Amino acid sequence: MDASTQSFLQQFPLLKKLSALEPVTWVNPRATTSEEGLRHVGLTAAQVDDAAQRLQRFAPWLIKAFPDTAAAQGVIESEIVALPRLQQTLNSRFSTQVTGRLLLKKDSHLPISGSIKARGGIYEVLTHAESLAIQAGLLHETDDYGRLFSDEFRQFFSQYCIAVGSTGNLGLSIGIVSARLGFRCCVHMSADAREWKKRKLREHGVQVIEYQDDYSVAVEQGRREAASDPHCFFIDDENSRTLFLGYAVAGERVRQQLQAMAVTVDAEHPLFVYLPCGVGGGPGGVAFGLKLAFGDHVHCVFAEPTHAPCMLLGVHTGLHDAVAVGDLGIDNQTVADGLAVGRASGFVGRAMERLLCAFFTVSDEQLFELLGLLAQEENLRLEPSALAGLPGPWRMQQAADAQAEQGMNAQRFSRATHLVWATGGGMVPEDEMAKYLAAAEQHFS
Repeated sequence: MDASTQSFLQQFPLLKKLSALEPVTWVNPRATTSEEGLRHVGLTAAQVDDAAQRLQRFAPWLIKAFPDTAAAQGVIESEIVALPRLQQTLNSRFSTQVTGRLLLKKDSHLPISGSIKARGGIYEVLTHAESLAIQAGLLHETDDYGRLFSDEFRQFFSQYCIAVGSTGNLGLSIGIVSARLGFRCCVHMSADAREWKKRKLREHGVQVIEYQDDYSVAVEQGRREAASDPHCFFIDDENSRTLFLGYAVAGERVRQQLQAMAVTVDAEHPLFVYLPCGVGGGPGGVAFGLKLAFGDHVHCVFAEPTHAPCMLLGVHTGLHDAVAVGDLGIDNQTVADGLAVGRASGFVGRAMERLLCAFFTVSDEQLFELLGLLAQEENLRLEPSALAGLPGPWRMQQAADAQAEQGMNAQRFSRATHLVWATGGGMVPEDEMAKYLAAAEQHFS
């Protein structure tokens, strides 16, 4: 370890545990009121409303292109379910009693691509398609967008290419919907991407380019190649405001879902939401939407693997994308392939740092343990990265003193609703899931 790294660790003592791959919990002292924090995002509620309206315009096309969306009238949305049995088990396992209600947001089972990326990824492709068609005089916002499901439009879109760099799930969502519209699509996949995700993309006619390097290299190569083709549009997971807005639509939908479930969210009944974080676009956008919907009554917590804690590192130090986990000697090697990101989005970190109440990291071993327990207790199967948020309620309970400094007393926390965001797993093949479950069994004591 060189002198500059040692100095860095002395300046930020928490990083010593981070670099040692110890699970940590950090309650963010820079968290502020929603009103104050939202001013720094650079996006507005009106833009999120516009995104929701655009998705509504595309509903007729989605119904035709993906019949499994018909039951929800072409709305790409997931249900919220309670986890009472698992909550009891984890209370015992963590030797900490969380008394508030434990819920799971099943983005793991979103239609089309089976992950949270079905929000932002699909939304950005639809936004680009709409823009091209309107500019060409082929489409007007007042039209029935079901017209897009035709050979005429597929031929039109085939003139254009969409490219993206991905660890897996974003590539799946963008590749599947791009191909169905008629676009040529190229997905640049990092070394940690799962083989079945690459295979599924190729089955849809998507070009997959594989790298032996991590996510950042795949993104940079994708960006560079797209720049050389004037007909190629690169979807930038690190910096895209459009992706971010697609995710943010979830906030108002969650508000309506909880209202329908008679779940009270107010000052005395706070809502805690636990979001797995990779580069940050998905959880950042969702957290932005939640803050617009619930204001100071929602508390958003990011969860990352111990081997890839890039957002915690960036926000904690204030360096954001100017620092990477490799700078601390952290290897960015994790079973949570969707979260295997070494350098966080500078856009998301800077936009959201005042709106996130806490961060924590979780080991691969615990991800497997939780995967097995969720399957055993609730008969729900997720991919490992989707389990990252699950320890959140117990981590926050154990950080009661730090929470008190943010104004969260024990009485209010005891009445909280805890919503764990399940980010992927619905499309995992049976043989792959069997391997996950077998690995999980090794972690049961």
